[in-house]
Amino acid sequence: MSARADAAAATGERLLASAWRHFATRPYEEVRLREVAEDAGVTVQTLHARFGSKDELLTAAYGWWGVQEGARRDAAPAGRSREAIRIVFDHYEAHGDAILRMLSQEDRFPAIRERTDFGRAYHRDWAERVFAHLLDGLPRKARERRLTSLVIATDVLVWKLLRRDMRLPRGEAELIVGQVVVGS
Repeated sequence: MSARADAAAATGERLLASAWRHFATRPYEEVRLREVAEDAGVTVQTLHARFGSKDELLTAAYGWWGVQEGARRDAAPAGRSREAIRIVFDHYEAHGDAILRMLSQEDRFPAIRERTDFGRAYHRDWAERVFAHLLDGLPRKARERRLTSLVIATDVLVWKLLRRDMRLPRGEAELIVGQVVVGS
């Protein structure tokens, strides 16, 4: 890569990281593009030239974050339920509050709804892959019900209920989810 291309890539990374920090910690309507640009060390004009609108920046930042987090979650080995639960809890412990913030805004902002819908589809695919051993051999309807229960058991809202609302220690919360997932 040329020095110019390297600099452009670095600028894009800074903008996406800054945007994600802002969108992850503040309501959408409070995120100011001027502040995102300032934090990334660029002008608002550079931000607009690179990403266009606020919605387009949100979409790009959410996608950027999702690629990184998806790679971490995809490290969960198929057939090892407890390890998969630990990995999804690592994800929620680090980013659960940001995910919940996005979910709380999805009905008001189509750009957020698009990303949260993508996240739900990703989570279902993830559960189907890592828990395939718990689905193998089940008749179609039973398999679908079991997959739905696995998606629910490992959802961010279950994590919120156990960790935030009930204030359970992480280990206890993971054990409970493990009992639901593997049945013991």
